[in-house]
Amino acid sequence: MTEPADDALHPAPSAADPLDEDRVLTVPNLISVVRLLCVPLFLWLLFAQEDRLAAAVLLAVLGATDWVDGYIARRFHQVSTVGKVLDPTADRIMLLVGVVSIAVDGSVPWWLGVLTLVREGAVSLAALGMAALGARRIDVTWWGKTGTFLLMFSYPLFLSSHADWALADPARVAAWVCGIPGVAISYYSAAGYVPAARAALRTGRDGRHRHLDV
Repeated sequence: MTEPADDALHPAPSAADPLDEDRVLTVPNLISVVRLLCVPLFLWLLFAQEDRLAAAVLLAVLGATDWVDGYIARRFHQVSTVGKVLDPTADRIMLLVGVVSIAVDGSVPWWLGVLTLVREGAVSLAALGMAALGARRIDVTWWGKTGTFLLMFSYPLFLSSHADWALADPARVAAWVCGIPGVAISYYSAAGYVPAARAALRTGRDGRHRHLDV
């Protein structure tokens, strides 16, 4: 008789295991916290030091780590309930701070900044309203993450295009290449959240009614 494989004796933890998702101290969550702590450093570099290039590099690195913590969470089964809230919150704070500060600096076209802020403001208000109505939390979609990723690179590129360095002109071109699709995809993803929000609201209300009936 052959012995069972190691995977059968020691199965890998499932990312959907509720016990796993209750964890708080995970590597992805630590990365999200570090990203948030670096936001004041970005503002200091941009406004106190007036170093646009350093601020742009920092913001781009922070944006790239969004995909790093997502990969680690999935690859090493460190998906958590806290992370599902903390990660998009960090994304939104970084994007809002980046958009407003770079617009104040004058390095990005005002209309692009307005479009980005309107979308982010609408999604944030909708999320708060859904939570107040008792809807279950909606996971961030692939399209939503992609739009945020492109925008998180377009704004540093716009900022670096106004810095005094040799690649300012290529950076400006790359900024538009990332920025226009980023805004379009972000609005597309926002529209896709509408049916998901309706389903989440129904599920949340049904769960609350069942709880009251017990």
